[in-house]
Amino acid sequence: QVQLVESGGGLVQPGGSLRLSCTASGFEYLFANFDMSWYRQAPGKERELVADIWSVGGRTMYTDSVKGRFSISRDNAKNTMYLQMDSLKPEDTAVYYCHAGPAYSQGREIRYDYWGQGTQVTVSS
Repeated sequence: QVQLVESGGGLVQPGGSLRLSCTASGFEYLFANFDMSWYRQAPGKERELVADIWSVGGRTMYTDSVKGRFSISRDNAKNTMYLQMDSLKPEDTAVYYCHAGPAYSQGREIRYDYWGQGTQVTVSS
C-alpha cells in the first residue's frame, strides 16, 4: 500500500520559516525513480503546483510566487522529500500536498499519481 505522509505544517508569523517533509512507502519502484512535487490549495482556490524535483538529475522547478523563498530537496536514502519555506507570507497559507509521479525505469516513463493527505500551513500574526 502506497503512503505519502506529510509533516511539518503549522502556524507561523509572517517572515518566519517552516520545513515540510514527505515520507513515502510502498512504492513499486525505488523512491529515487519518482518525480516528486509539492502542491498547495488555499481556501476557495484551485490546487497549484509549488515546486517539483526530478528523479533524474534532481532538477528543480518553482512557481514564480515562491522563487527565492522556498527550496525543494530530497533524500532518496530516507524516501523523503522536503520543502524549506522561508520569508513566509500570509498568501502562502494553504494546505500543502505531496505528490509522487511519474516514475522512470529503464528509459520508460511509468504513469503514477500518488497524493499525501496534506498538511496545513498558516501564516498569520
